[in-house]
Amino acid sequence: MKRIIFIFTFFFIIFLFTGMTVPAQEVNYDESKVPEYTLPDPLVMENGEHITSPKAWWNERRPEILKLFEENVYGKVPGKLQHITFHTFSVDSKALNGLATRKQVSILFTGNNSGTGMDLLIYIPNTGKEPFPAFLGLNFYGNQTIQSDTGIKITRSWVKNNKAYGITNHQATEASRGARAYRWPVEMILKQGYALITAYYGDIDPDFDDGFQNGVQPLFYKKGQHKPAPDEWGSIAAWAWGLSRALDYLETDPDIDAQRVAVMGHSRLGKTALWAAAEDQRFALAISSMSGCGGAALSRRRYGETVERINTSFPHWFCTNFKKYNDHEDSLPVDQHELIALIAPRPVYISAAVEDRWADPKGMFLAAKYATPVYRLLRKTGLPENAEMITGQPVMGTIGFHMRPGKHDVTNYDWQQFLIFANKFLKNYF
Repeated sequence: MKRIIFIFTFFFIIFLFTGMTVPAQEVNYDESKVPEYTLPDPLVMENGEHITSPKAWWNERRPEILKLFEENVYGKVPGKLQHITFHTFSVDSKALNGLATRKQVSILFTGNNSGTGMDLLIYIPNTGKEPFPAFLGLNFYGNQTIQSDTGIKITRSWVKNNKAYGITNHQATEASRGARAYRWPVEMILKQGYALITAYYGDIDPDFDDGFQNGVQPLFYKKGQHKPAPDEWGSIAAWAWGLSRALDYLETDPDIDAQRVAVMGHSRLGKTALWAAAEDQRFALAISSMSGCGGAALSRRRYGETVERINTSFPHWFCTNFKKYNDHEDSLPVDQHELIALIAPRPVYISAAVEDRWADPKGMFLAAKYATPVYRLLRKTGLPENAEMITGQPVMGTIGFHMRPGKHDVTNYDWQQFLIFANKFLKNYF
C-alpha cells in the first residue's frame, strides 16, 4: 500500500510542477469504432403510433418533436418582448461603387437605445426587380468584418480577441474591416439578384460562459431569476431568436421579399440556422455550413465532436438539460435528422469538408438521408434517391448536400452551391 501511495504522490508532483495534464478522451475518427445505434423514427410518435398522413405530421408528430428539442437540446424561449422597435440609422444608395444600396438598421429589444439590441447590415441590389429574395446570416466578429466598406458601423459589443483582426480587450477596431470578407462574397450574391443581410451574433448574446448575465436572456428573467431554467434557452436558441427578430424587420422593408429569405450559418451558426428554420416556418430555406454536433450531424454516431465534448467546451450553447446526455446519446429522445425533418417541406442545404472530420461529414449526410421520409410524406424529394456522398459532387433535391476538399470554413465554392440551390427554389418559390 505504501508503495502505491508513493507512486501516486510521485506522479502527482510531476503533473503539478511540469504543467502536464491528464490526456483528454480520445476523439473517434474511425468508422469501425462508431457504435451500433438505433435512431428515433421521425414518423413514429413517442407512444408508438405511426404517422402516415401530412395532417398527422403537422398536428401530432411535428409539435412533439419540436417540444422534445426545446426541452432537451436547445431550450425554449420563455416569453415575448413587447416593445421591440426598428431604427434605420444609415442609407447609402451608391454603396460598393453603385452596385448596391446599403442600409443599417438597429433592432432595439427594449424599444430604446438604452437597452440590448442588434444592428442589421443590409445590401440590396441596385438592378433587378424588387422586392428581392435574400440571404440572412449572423457573423462572428462584427458587421464591419464582412466587407471593407468604410460606411459600415463597427460593432461596440463584446468581441472575442483576435490579434490578426486587430481585436484586443474584446473591442473591434478599424483594423477588422473586411477581415472576413472572403467568407461573404457580397458582390457575387448581389449580382445573382439577392439581397444580403447580416448581424453580429454577439449583439444578441456574447459567446462566452458568463452565466447568462449579458445578452437577451436577462430581459426575460422573472423576479428573483438569475439564469435560464434547465429547459430554457442557451446561446444557440438566443441567436436563432435574433434571426427571427431580423425577419420581423424584413417583413416591414419593401425592398425585401420576406417570403423568400434563406437563413444561413456556418459552424455554431450553422446549428443556429437549422434551429431558427425549425422554430420559425417563415424562413423559406435553410443553409447549414459544417454545423456538426448539435447541428446537422447525428449525435448517436459519437464521431468527432460529441455531446459531452460540446457541452464541456461550450456549456452556454444549449439548455442545461442537454448535459444529461453527455456520453448518453442513446437516451436522447431525438437526433439531428429530426431537426432537419422539422424544416420540411422547405428546402435545406448542408455542406461539409473532407478535412473537417470534427463535424462528421458522414453523420451530416446520414442525417439528411434519414430526414428524407418526412419530406416524401409531404410530397417533396428530400435527398435525391440513390444520392451518394462523393467529394466535389453536390446533390440537390429538396435537401441538398455537398462535401468539398479542404477544411472547416466557408469558401466561394460553398457559396456557388448555395446560390445554385437557392435559385432552384427562391427565384420561383411560389
